[in-house]
Amino acid sequence: MRSSTPEDLLLKAVDYATSRSARLAIVRFHERRRELIVFDGGVLREYAFSVSSGVGVEVYGSGRGYSFTTSLSWDSVRRAVDVALELSKAQDRPVEFSRGGSGLLSYRSSYKVDPFTVAPEDKIRVVEEVNREALRLEGIASAVTRMALESDYRIVVTSEGFRGESEVVLSGLSHSVVARQAGVMERVGDSKTFEGGFERIESTDWLGFSDEVNKLALKAVNSKTPSPGSYKAIVDNELVGVVIHEALGHASEGDHVVSGSSVVAGMIGSRVAGEHVTIVDNGLVEGGYPLVFDDEGVAKVETVVVDRGVLRGYLTSRVVAGKLGLRPTGNARAEGYDNVPLVRQTNFYIKPGDWRVEELFEGFTGLYIRGKGMVGGGQVDPGNGMFSFNAGPSYIVRNGEIVEMVRGVLMAGNILEFLRGIEAVARDLKVETSVFGGCGKDGQLARVGLGGPHVRVSRVIVGGV
Repeated sequence: MRSSTPEDLLLKAVDYATSRSARLAIVRFHERRRELIVFDGGVLREYAFSVSSGVGVEVYGSGRGYSFTTSLSWDSVRRAVDVALELSKAQDRPVEFSRGGSGLLSYRSSYKVDPFTVAPEDKIRVVEEVNREALRLEGIASAVTRMALESDYRIVVTSEGFRGESEVVLSGLSHSVVARQAGVMERVGDSKTFEGGFERIESTDWLGFSDEVNKLALKAVNSKTPSPGSYKAIVDNELVGVVIHEALGHASEGDHVVSGSSVVAGMIGSRVAGEHVTIVDNGLVEGGYPLVFDDEGVAKVETVVVDRGVLRGYLTSRVVAGKLGLRPTGNARAEGYDNVPLVRQTNFYIKPGDWRVEELFEGFTGLYIRGKGMVGGGQVDPGNGMFSFNAGPSYIVRNGEIVEMVRGVLMAGNILEFLRGIEAVARDLKVETSVFGGCGKDGQLARVGLGGPHVRVSRVIVGGV
């Protein structure tokens, strides 16, 4: 499934860097394999396979330097170390960093069937059947169905005595359709991603999954848009995950805090949310993207950002932790061997509360705003906390009863007002990752986990689009 592991080569590179006076050396190997199949309008539009691998070298000498190579020969890796050292020497002032510790950490996804050994026709058959079945339905104008398979393998070795090895395998399918009725068009989509091999694809009822998407689109296209205004709201697992990740998660990334471009900069110890709200960034949570160490060789720990409404911490890298006087949290992540690690979220979510979901609806009048079925994203400014997100088909609720579907819902507000307005948190934590996308920052993409429990909020601003 992957090339031979070059652990000895990485250790040799670390020793070489320290012999040339590097204060810290971090060397990592990364190999990613990815396969994508796309059916659009009943036609196979794309079948792509890619593999990339290489070694990245980060050193702290008088400054900080980074270099990489796609070759696993010692001469190439040694030259990468030399380049990184020269770049570090070229800086005017020393770069301080926090220590990460030593030890061994490993993680491997459990799977039975290597997805890259399955015959192409068997994969195509699944995607084609789902796509063409949707097009048979009256009112469905178009359909796009995709299957993606991915293996991400990393080894990180540091001069502090840390060694980490990780292999994550993801398999998934996405399906989106456009429904048309009386000149109105509505697009609805959904996806499922599993950590594991092709056995997860084979054991899933994809026609049942896609049928829910198709029917939701056909119902939504016949629905009205909500009247713009201020509403009490119940927000589902998917949408609350997107809002928390984008509006607070990025603001809690320590590099934004250091630069002053975070709405929560300087607010440690301040109340930023309702008393029922605890928010964490965790490397391991059911359904999320698994990460037990970062690309700087730091163990990923559960980081409590908000504790019962009070801001308690930020996400950090080695350098950012030093600047903020904090410990590194294991959140330095790079998309590939050719990227410098950035402060990134892993699985960022609200911890479950004590309410049953049904209790949130008791006596409730307002909107039940759902992320399920949403296509497209939104806008957020971590500096001032303002956000707007497109939701999926949602519902008007009166006296605890769902009475009507609405479409084209746009939810907007300020993240601190949103968090402070959370008055109840359900116990139904749900976190999901996606093999089809992730979190973008400074041109790099990182797989993350999104989600949370249902929450009830005292006030959100809603518009119809």
